[in-house]
Amino acid sequence: MPIFSFHLARTTLWTTMSALLLPPTARLVRGLRQAECMTVMGLGSPVFSRARWQLRHLAMFASWENEQALDAFLVGTKLGESLSAGWHVRLEFLRRWGRVSEFDDLPTGAEVELSAPVVAVTLARMRLPQVPRFLRWGKPVERQVRDHPGTTLALAAMRPPRTISTFSVWHSQQEMLDMVRGRDAAAGAQHHVSAMEERKRKDFHHEFTTLRFRPLAEHGEWDGRRSIVPKLLA
Repeated sequence: MPIFSFHLARTTLWTTMSALLLPPTARLVRGLRQAECMTVMGLGSPVFSRARWQLRHLAMFASWENEQALDAFLVGTKLGESLSAGWHVRLEFLRRWGRVSEFDDLPTGAEVELSAPVVAVTLARMRLPQVPRFLRWGKPVERQVRDHPGTTLALAAMRPPRTISTFSVWHSQQEMLDMVRGRDAAAGAQHHVSAMEERKRKDFHHEFTTLRFRPLAEHGEWDGRRSIVPKLLA
């Protein structure tokens, strides 16, 4: 069964830069469909800060033909061994909005239990002249997601110069939908709605997609934490 994975690991600067410049490909890694390697960024952090540019923290978002291919990558490649020392979550695809060409074969939707935990990944290819606008409208949304009581983990990642992503784990799909629609009581509830309206007026991106997943299993530790995905063992 095809699966996805999202990985976080502390690495050396050399490992991070190598992954950014020469990411794993389907031609070189058996069973890999697509991989996006990025540096981790703290949501809502100042643009010019260590929290924003965490060059020794590597994130990888990938799709695989099956779990056996992922397992083989983690034990049989140098990058996989580095990532296996961190944390990752295995994911079943549920829904897609928008498009990024590398993931354009995914269907647009399936029904999801509103009370179940959900993982959301956004992926975008930026229009570089629009970066100042994107930061102005996006930073309040970053803080909204980071501080939302419905998230157990929320962060951003990027691969210069154009690729940017967000990753968030939610207690339930309902809490995520309420945030997206501005219907909750959390601080700055309208930030996301306002930013999406601005994007419709004049897009920040060449391509943009939001992907939603059902978490299947998590492995390892990130920032001293385990069991980041709620209700997973249940």
